[in-house]
Amino acid sequence: MGVIGAPAGLLEDWAADGSGKNKSVGVLLVHGYTGSPASMRPWAEYLNQRGFTVRVPLLPGHGTKPEDLNEVKWEQWPAKVEAELAELFKTCSRVFICGLSMGGGTTLNVATRYSDRISGIILVNPMIHVAMVSPQLAFVLSRFQKMRKSVGDDIKRPGISEWGYDALPTRGIHQLLIMLKYTRERLHDVTVPMQLFHSVDDHTLPVSNTEIIMKGVGSRIKQRIELTNSYHVATLDYDAEIIFENSKIFIETHAAD
Repeated sequence: MGVIGAPAGLLEDWAADGSGKNKSVGVLLVHGYTGSPASMRPWAEYLNQRGFTVRVPLLPGHGTKPEDLNEVKWEQWPAKVEAELAELFKTCSRVFICGLSMGGGTTLNVATRYSDRISGIILVNPMIHVAMVSPQLAFVLSRFQKMRKSVGDDIKRPGISEWGYDALPTRGIHQLLIMLKYTRERLHDVTVPMQLFHSVDDHTLPVSNTEIIMKGVGSRIKQRIELTNSYHVATLDYDAEIIFENSKIFIETHAAD
């Protein structure tokens, strides 16, 4: 099991300096659970080509083998994002965080502490809970079954992969649910402008995730955009350009605030 046949460079940290008037605007893009930076690279490259400074980290436990994701503590994910933020703050006066799925939950977690420093967040099919599965229940289940069937590559476009794991590590899910519960209880501390993209036809997460986030965040500015021709990994799907173009407008607008 693992990530077999992934193109070189897609399973590691990636960063690119910006240019021109947008060089001092940084964008950090965070992938989902069992996924990889491959799911965020096209978006990051689109923004970098328009002058923005970008960073796409590989989250701890990813990009190697599924068993490694069963050894991670949830605090390591936001810690990695915060370390990447620190790098962007060295050269950028404005910084935005974009998150897909669990990356959206991680983005929200970081935003509960950094809303006074970052300029906005952009979420794509973000995750904030698993209905009727508590961290306690996930812990019990993880003791009986360390791996479950993969939920990756929920993409409508044929022949496209996010180059994630081919199994679902259950002990990592337990850690993920702890992070999401902690974050959900603090959504009111997220006060930065937020743009959220939601796929109408998402086979991985129910719409309740989007609804909880839209209602719970303390942001005065929050925008929801529906995607009608994509599944869960919308950043690689038919609606990717809608995400890319609208996020660019959002970033430019709030970088100028």
